[in-house]
Amino acid sequence: MKSVAIVGGSLAGSRAAQELRAQGYDGLLLMIGEERHRPYDRPPLSKDFLAGTTGRDELDLLDAGEDTELDLHQRTGVRAERLDPAAGTLTLSDGAELAVDGVVIATGGRARRLPGTAGITGVHVLRTLDDAVGLRAELTAGSPRVVVVGAGFIGAEVASTCRRLGLEVTVLEALGTPLAPVLGADLGGICAGLHADHGTELRCGTAVDRLSIAEDGGSPRVTGVHLADGGWLPADVVVVGIGMTPETGWLADSGLILDDGVRTDHGLVTAFPNVVAIGDVARYDGPERPVRHEHWTNASDQAGVAVANLLAGHTVRRYVPSGYVWSDQYSCTIQLAGHPLPTDELTIVDGDVDERRFVATYLREGATVAVAAMNNAKLFNRMRRQLRRDAEPAGNAAVTA
Repeated sequence: MKSVAIVGGSLAGSRAAQELRAQGYDGLLLMIGEERHRPYDRPPLSKDFLAGTTGRDELDLLDAGEDTELDLHQRTGVRAERLDPAAGTLTLSDGAELAVDGVVIATGGRARRLPGTAGITGVHVLRTLDDAVGLRAELTAGSPRVVVVGAGFIGAEVASTCRRLGLEVTVLEALGTPLAPVLGADLGGICAGLHADHGTELRCGTAVDRLSIAEDGGSPRVTGVHLADGGWLPADVVVVGIGMTPETGWLADSGLILDDGVRTDHGLVTAFPNVVAIGDVARYDGPERPVRHEHWTNASDQAGVAVANLLAGHTVRRYVPSGYVWSDQYSCTIQLAGHPLPTDELTIVDGDVDERRFVATYLREGATVAVAAMNNAKLFNRMRRQLRRDAEPAGNAAVTA
């Protein structure tokens, strides 16, 4: 293999570049990124960067000079538009057609928007650095009334940052309990209490019908949110945090299997052995069903397995997710390891929920299948390591965190 192109200037893409060199690949290494920025870390975008306490340079994923050390050729501000794995060609938006022996797909996804809201001033999503810069400019211009649509991790973190900036915030969540699909109803309910603790109004079981729009100097601007139950909320800024869509449109004619992401085997290898997919865009064969994760840890961990299989020319390693996620909301760090189900029993094993400092386990048929914590990283990490040791099959070669 003499040339490898990484499509996506992301966390997953950066880790893939590092892994390729670490695993002995010495050929041409390209990274194609649609954004004009060098690879950057996304988690701070909804927190310290949005609050203005973290600068742009602190987001860089590659250290100064590391791209030179990696002999990594980066092309920013250009999109991949077509991939022909059989011919080994990659076509870019500037008309260039590259001959490549291997491809790492790390294109992530795009934030979902409310229908018909594109181009309306005051309506934001938060996925990219440019999104964060635009949102921060509006949040720091006076004292806008903010409505956040969606109480998932991004929505909750944005609400937390808005309160940190002293802004009035209302969070709308369609589910009865925020984060219940990820954390379960019990821990989701505890997270709902964080909003109340810090003066954020959380409305669960509440859907958006449409936005109120007014003309502002010839341009449409949001003025409020109409709710499905007939209610209305005034709003100067609306932040939409309702998930993302995998970025796969450019692969429509590639011959790859596309199904809520790029389908791969258990080693992140696609239908073509010279193409692997990692990060938010990868939908890989799990033990029971195909799964796709949208978490930082998976994007980072998958690179080593995918690169090993790409260089081998076939699947030699299986990816086993660590199941680790975290979120910083208000003054609390929430951590989860494992894969809990809604029917699992949450048991507090240390600390106190009311003090917002505790560790809990998820029990299924008497066995611990996941562990969660709020503001107790030390005990959580110890229990997380034990959980991993108990769960990992003997002799399995896989990346875990």
